[in-house]
Amino acid sequence: MTQPQTVTVKILDKDYPIHCPPQQRANLESAARYLDGKMREIRNSGKVIGADRIAVLAALNIAHELLQQQGSAVAGDTREQVRELLERVDRALQEEAEQRQG
Repeated sequence: MTQPQTVTVKILDKDYPIHCPPQQRANLESAARYLDGKMREIRNSGKVIGADRIAVLAALNIAHELLQQQGSAVAGDTREQVRELLERVDRALQEEAEQRQG
């Protein structure tokens, strides 16, 4: 088992040392860059003041994005399930019609 290492990420010009397994370092750094970008967008809008408020709004925006993506995936799965059910119904109706004729 690999030991966690300390990785320092910078978010809104502040350094945050975070313990992280070596194999997750790239994911952590990518997530930190994404969060930093979201927070900078909010800060640069000039409508929100204070790092705490910016962080909360960024977290809410990211959570909203995630839920939308999950909703899209679920909707896609549901469409696929409905399509499969319709195909099964069509096959069953066709088999029934063939049995009546035969």
